[in-house]
Amino acid sequence: MSIKVTLIPGDGIGPEVSAASQRVITASGAGIEWEIVEAGEACIAQYGTPLPEHVLDTIRRNKVALKGPVTTPVGKGFRSVNVSLRQQLQLYANVRHMKNLPNVASKYEEVDIVVVRENTEDLYAGIEHMVGRDAAESIKIITREASERIGRYGFELARREGRKRVTIVHKANIMKLSDGLFLESVRSVARDYPEIVCDDRIVDAMCMNLVQTPEQFDVLVLPNLYGDIISDLVAGLVGGLGVAPGANIGEMYAVFEAAHGSAPQIAGKNLANPLAMIMSGVEMLKYLGYVKEAQRVEKGIESVLRQGEYITPDLGGQAGTKEMASAIIAAMA
Repeated sequence: MSIKVTLIPGDGIGPEVSAASQRVITASGAGIEWEIVEAGEACIAQYGTPLPEHVLDTIRRNKVALKGPVTTPVGKGFRSVNVSLRQQLQLYANVRHMKNLPNVASKYEEVDIVVVRENTEDLYAGIEHMVGRDAAESIKIITREASERIGRYGFELARREGRKRVTIVHKANIMKLSDGLFLESVRSVARDYPEIVCDDRIVDAMCMNLVQTPEQFDVLVLPNLYGDIISDLVAGLVGGLGVAPGANIGEMYAVFEAAHGSAPQIAGKNLANPLAMIMSGVEMLKYLGYVKEAQRVEKGIESVLRQGEYITPDLGGQAGTKEMASAIIAAMA
């Protein structure tokens, strides 16, 4: 029996890496039926928005989507497609699992960190206004409900994956009410998971610790703004956004996406690294219960990286997007 999944190819290199991911996931043997819809810059002329309502409808119907990178036009009044998806579908947990991969250049070893970021509030709620002509004010929203919810997601993930430590990241020494509430709320959740070590770090100290000894960390739980920044920092520890899978999880829906941008300068040239998109597809397979199929893809990826012949230029090779996907499929056999 197949499961229908919404596929949003996206802009720029999106269609190329999405096609590569689609091929690899199909070859894994998972019973996925794809419903392909467009979102992003290319939709504006026809629909007047980069996120047409029928795209949201397909995700609500299928419950799960795999999305390529999309471009949000600068200075044209359109909200980010990513932010709109997260808010309209209540995708409250942004999850990035980042670890060292074979032969992917990095200054660090043994990094295996899951960043769990609250996705719906904080400064990213977008509540801001001008105060007269010469000042602007943004309102930071932190609620106990959302903080406990993301804390529980982080601890449940740690328990499910056999991880031993959850670190809460905050700035409660300065923002005693907002970040103080976040810290207090996640700590209250931690009491239900006595087998998991819970500690906390002030966000600036966290950045220093990550670039000194990242291997000491396991699961990080953060509010929205810090989570956005720290998740990219951690991606840099393992080779960059080209090898960083992403997931946005809610109570009812889930959207899996590559964390990188649409890179229009190399679009259509068969140069884009498809790994982040394929690895996001792996996370989607696990979410859907296709664990063996996900492991097959992971095996194929590691084999191709170890061999080093069919990898894209950003990874030090000369293969194209299509050729790398084909090599992964061959290594899965």
